Amino acid sequence: MLGGCASRGVSREYYGTTEPFAAEAVYFVVTDRFVNGDTGNDQREQAAGRWHTFDRPIAGPDGESDNIGYLGGDFRGVLDNADYLKDLGFSAVWITPIVDNPDEAFSGGDAPSWGSQWTDQGKTGYHGYWGVNFYRLDEHLPSPGLDFAGFTQAMHARGLKVVLDIVANHGSPAFGMDPPQPKFGRVYCADGTLLADHQNLAPAQLDPVHEPLHRFYKREVELAQLSNFDETSPEVMDYLVGAYLQWIEQGADAFRIDTVSLMPPAFWKAFGERIRARHPGYFLFGEAFNYDPAAIAQYTWPDGGGMSVLDFPLKQGLATVFGKTGGDYAALAQALFLEGGPYRNPYELMTFYDNHDMARLDADDAGFIDAHNFLFTARGIPVIYYGSEVGFMRGRAEHAGNRNYFGQERIAAAKSSTIYQNLRRIARIRAASPALQRGLQLNLELSGDRAAFYRVYQRGDAQQIALVLLNKGNAAQAFRITELLQAGTWRSAVDGSEQRIGPQGMLSAEVPAHGVQVWLLDAPVSDARLRLRLDPLVREARRTTGE
Repeated sequence: MLGGCASRGVSREYYGTTEPFAAEAVYFVVTDRFVNGDTGNDQREQAAGRWHTFDRPIAGPDGESDNIGYLGGDFRGVLDNADYLKDLGFSAVWITPIVDNPDEAFSGGDAPSWGSQWTDQGKTGYHGYWGVNFYRLDEHLPSPGLDFAGFTQAMHARGLKVVLDIVANHGSPAFGMDPPQPKFGRVYCADGTLLADHQNLAPAQLDPVHEPLHRFYKREVELAQLSNFDETSPEVMDYLVGAYLQWIEQGADAFRIDTVSLMPPAFWKAFGERIRARHPGYFLFGEAFNYDPAAIAQYTWPDGGGMSVLDFPLKQGLATVFGKTGGDYAALAQALFLEGGPYRNPYELMTFYDNHDMARLDADDAGFIDAHNFLFTARGIPVIYYGSEVGFMRGRAEHAGNRNYFGQERIAAAKSSTIYQNLRRIARIRAASPALQRGLQLNLELSGDRAAFYRVYQRGDAQQIALVLLNKGNAAQAFRITELLQAGTWRSAVDGSEQRIGPQGMLSAEVPAHGVQVWLLDAPVSDARLRLRLDPLVREARRTTGE
């Protein structure tokens, strides 16, 4: 819920959200491509021959390669590096789907080439999005004594939540095979019995009225050759809700929902209500791959599922402002939607600059540092794609290295990277600051290479004002802040220095090239000018929450 005023006689409350998950910072891994912690579950002999599943490279220019086969990443590889992620400043790890996928490479569709899209011939389910049994764990992920429940328990013991990626609108590729292949286009019950089968038929050839095995599917093509679930079917809803409740009970702390825009808002309303009936307040965030704020905002409201969404409109600005071409901080102001926006709560959006479905951020080291300084201080919940802490495969799209294997050697070398060092600093600052996690954002300056804004959190016993100063230029910048500056002793979260500011005073700071300063005042809001500017944000909160 976005912030509001306390009852009469009680100090004002200022906050962006009370959502517990807003305190998190999320590291996203394509599990198979992170670290191979247990070679015993690689299934290297699976489907030997033309449609084998392990190590299927695609050649690129200058000796480069991509891969559409399994490469061995697993639960053990993530768990072995839990302390690395925690020390880096993350508190949650988003992993790709864990459900059982087909055991061969797909023979239908178009053959992929370097940089191609929606070309699935020869591709495997290494990514996890081609589910066939949503109740069964895929065999490439667990190790002896480390099933999903064991994995989440061990991650929790290391102070990390587990975000599970889930799919509801489709299963595996379902047609175009010659001949038909095992599991593809099928859905199995928890006990392994066959529930639905596309029978290698194109969607228009399905006959759900006369063939019971077709009843799970729609007769329209949506994504390549993927089977397309019928959102109007109570049986589909029951199957999916049952499966995902099972994984919650085994320790999943939140869900990232794939392709929410391919199911209508009413489906997500019903889905969310059923999940939260068993687990009140369960955090969901969806992927609607759309840069139109109105298109993705509908899922944030109760009738659309009441979930968070990945902030694609802001991502579009981030890629421009922090990419190699450079851009003006002013380009980000509108996309923040701090007032009058379409979202139920912009402070709960998942903020990011790239992921596995698009080209990675095309930036130099300084661009990554600047992007992280913004993501971990501005409104929203930051999500960082694996390897970005060292600029891994920067600028690369799918089938051109975007999902290449990271590996233990790169993790061991990461601490020498200037991107890593600066990310660790700002992520740990956010982890210790309630204002940066949940506070209202009040912009002072977003212009050129400079940004200055307040984050204000005042609720219960927690009272903090953060002043964020960002410089993405190549030379140091002097900031002289007088606007809305409250008197008190301000402490630098970066170096621990202090400035004592009197009434009508000025905070002076030099921010180095591609640097950040965060000044903290652990005190309630007492400055009348600041209150006057915060109150409209509170009224905006009341508008969007109906308080």
